[in-house]
Amino acid sequence: MRVISFAAIGLLLAIAVAAFVGLRPQPVRVPVRPAPATPLRATIAIAPTDKALTFARSGRGVAAQTIVVTRYQDGVVTGVDLAPLLLPGEDAIAAYNRLGYDALTTFVASAKISVSLDAATLAVPVNLRALHAAVATNYPEHADEAKVEGGPFMFAKVAQPTSSRAAILASKGLLDYEVELCLVTLSALPAKAGAKGGLILCNDVTDRAALLRGADIGDIASGKGFTDGKSGAGFLPVGELFVVPRDLKAFVEPLELHLSVNGEERQHTRVTSWIWDLDRLLLETAKRNGVSWTWREGSAQLPVNTDGVLPDRTLVLAGTPAGTVFLGPGPATFVRGAFDWVAKFGQGSPVSAIIERTITDDRASGGYLQPGDVVAIRVDQMGTIENRIE
Repeated sequence: MRVISFAAIGLLLAIAVAAFVGLRPQPVRVPVRPAPATPLRATIAIAPTDKALTFARSGRGVAAQTIVVTRYQDGVVTGVDLAPLLLPGEDAIAAYNRLGYDALTTFVASAKISVSLDAATLAVPVNLRALHAAVATNYPEHADEAKVEGGPFMFAKVAQPTSSRAAILASKGLLDYEVELCLVTLSALPAKAGAKGGLILCNDVTDRAALLRGADIGDIASGKGFTDGKSGAGFLPVGELFVVPRDLKAFVEPLELHLSVNGEERQHTRVTSWIWDLDRLLLETAKRNGVSWTWREGSAQLPVNTDGVLPDRTLVLAGTPAGTVFLGPGPATFVRGAFDWVAKFGQGSPVSAIIERTITDDRASGGYLQPGDVVAIRVDQMGTIENRIE
């Protein structure tokens, strides 16, 4: 009898602890609101032309104007118009591939007239593809906050890049931000050749609800669900500057990523705090040639052929640091999800119940991006991004 009594008491205590953990109010992370009324008018350090060529573009089509930026102050970029050098339809990548670094540098040094443009009016600086290679949990602290183990992993992102000031449409899901540095291939690039090309800033917009519902909880590193949660219209705003360093690795080394929501800093880290550098990301992309990820509009593969070559104008997103809204489900969420599953008499799977509980609780917290929120990104020598949720 005594053994049974002790067992009963232990069971009751376990149920009581589970109920306390699962049913107590959950902490929420509500961003500062309202959003700043004034647009970002940043002053950004620009690399000298002997270190990097920095390009910006205004307008579209035949009306497009491409400049080499030499100064960025109070939201205005100043530089040299490349019109005398450009062939019809050429952008900065085409001009660079045709003329080379030194010819462009010489032209800028000899220019006697400069032009100034409002950074808020600038277009996507170069023509880019819509299929990209991306990496998840490439910064240790972000992997910890997301509660993902097993190291970085790759996935395909399908999104046509939009301008640095493009609005992001509000979602019925869980809208999150991610500041990332992105490599841009200038020409077809064999992965084994190492990282070469240009750089651009990206906001890797994510619908965490779609990602969670599609993820393989037993094998997160498969990347399943990530393409679904990170692809679609407006999910890839890019910086207004496109930078081609003379020495890419040396240029990247001192860069620091900054992201704020409504004026409150959320993400800040040195770019090279990553686990896989750009060289490794290319090799990991090539390893996954032929792997497919399903998403709501079909399926997608990484942009690399059977010879391990990435096409020109492809982005390689290098990952985001800690500070996203998503923090991964905690013990309370698991308990509450289990209660939900029991309450439905075991219908469906307990994993699905826990995922839906995570989404429900996160949506109720109000912590994810809401209409009116403003996400601002700035990185010296790389430019800015400012996106309002509408």
